[in-house]
Amino acid sequence: MSEEFDVIVIGAGPAGENVIARAARGGLTAAIVEESLVGGECSYFACIPSKALLRPVELAGEAARAPGLSPGPIDAAAVLARRDEVVSHLDDTRAAGALKTVPATLYRGRGRIAGPKQVEVALTDGGTALIRARHAVVLATGSTPIVPPIPGLAEAEPWTSHEVTAVRTVPRRFAVLGGGAVACEMAQALHGLGATETTMILRGGSPLRRMEPFAGRLVADAFTASGIGMRTNTQVTKVERPVRNGEVTIHLTDGPPVVADELLVATGRVAATADLGVEAAGLVPGEPVEVDDSMRATGVEGGWLYAVSDVSGRNLLTHMGKYQARLCGDVLVARAKGQPEDLPGMRDTATRYGAPQVVFTDPQIGTVGLTEEEARSAGYHVRAVEYDLGAVSGAYLREPGYQGRAKAVVDEARQVLLGVTFAGPGVAELVHSATIAVTAEVPLERLWHAVPSFPTVSEVWLRLLETYGL
Repeated sequence: MSEEFDVIVIGAGPAGENVIARAARGGLTAAIVEESLVGGECSYFACIPSKALLRPVELAGEAARAPGLSPGPIDAAAVLARRDEVVSHLDDTRAAGALKTVPATLYRGRGRIAGPKQVEVALTDGGTALIRARHAVVLATGSTPIVPPIPGLAEAEPWTSHEVTAVRTVPRRFAVLGGGAVACEMAQALHGLGATETTMILRGGSPLRRMEPFAGRLVADAFTASGIGMRTNTQVTKVERPVRNGEVTIHLTDGPPVVADELLVATGRVAATADLGVEAAGLVPGEPVEVDDSMRATGVEGGWLYAVSDVSGRNLLTHMGKYQARLCGDVLVARAKGQPEDLPGMRDTATRYGAPQVVFTDPQIGTVGLTEEEARSAGYHVRAVEYDLGAVSGAYLREPGYQGRAKAVVDEARQVLLGVTFAGPGVAELVHSATIAVTAEVPLERLWHAVPSFPTVSEVWLRLLETYGL
């Protein structure tokens, strides 16, 4: 006979952990299934290790620009050792142990939907287990990197975010295919840690094309100044790697090929639903699971299936997945107990405002909400204002010649912010204030009375509003 729980979660990353924590807090019994490390991709092969690799590079850059300081070379071995420490040496004993205090039952193995409210687990140590949910099954399996169907690319065994954040030896020649956050962060991290020939390969003219144009330009200028090569407006036609672990040759539509010791492919991710048995729920394997604002899968008879984080396709950011997971867990408790389940905190409203995001390069990029182009395309009557961050006293004091920019996109009809972007050293800590202003739809006339401290970079808020005309 199968074991039975109120809620079963497939995927023990940050989102899955938050679902069961909220469900258990509400008195529901929970099981969680994980075939890899408890804690998920973010904890071991994405957000956490990448920031550990980037932090020394950022500090060295800031120190080099500060009068009176002269940083020496970065000790790559020490940085990699610190990276190993923050990912617990890829040992999830502590994370798995924490599940017992939730409490939740951990099944180690590959989970698949076997029917309505049923999950079959191919156990890591052999055999199978069939478990059943009284109320809901939640998918929290995240996403997997996309490797484009370019001749020779898969055979060349390129790195993805998984391999690059777990790097043991920094390659001398490093090529990066892509221009998004992962591509930019890892290009700068490995270049700062000792790669002497780093080349980014971009389909467009600059990185970070989904953000405000000045963000990509500032990052590209900083990369070029540091010696990172940029092959722009080009595409890969073929990849060759005759000898395993040997050099890789990347042929492009124009110009000479790029020759490297390792190639990182960072061209996007896809929802990890290919082998979850979602067809048993009437869904399409390999596609995101469409959900409503309570994170319940749409079109599934009986309403027993939910999906949070990357697998829902709503937003591929860890903090958004955790947000969705918290509200999902609360919804599950309310629905199981027949309590009100339509409270404001039980619906995903943050997605429609635009999720906050930080690109942890030097300079950093922080953004929330819509870009000017996105806002106009959505039909808003928009006015956008920009300000030179280097002209703010707090920024000037950080370092001479501070290079940065800020932009606010205003809905003229309602006099509220639709989006804000900051670009410059250390701007990550400005993003949450912007997130509050955007998601709370704070009227500009009220925002004017939120006085920034002097002399801080936050004074840019005053300058943006003055530029607007307040």
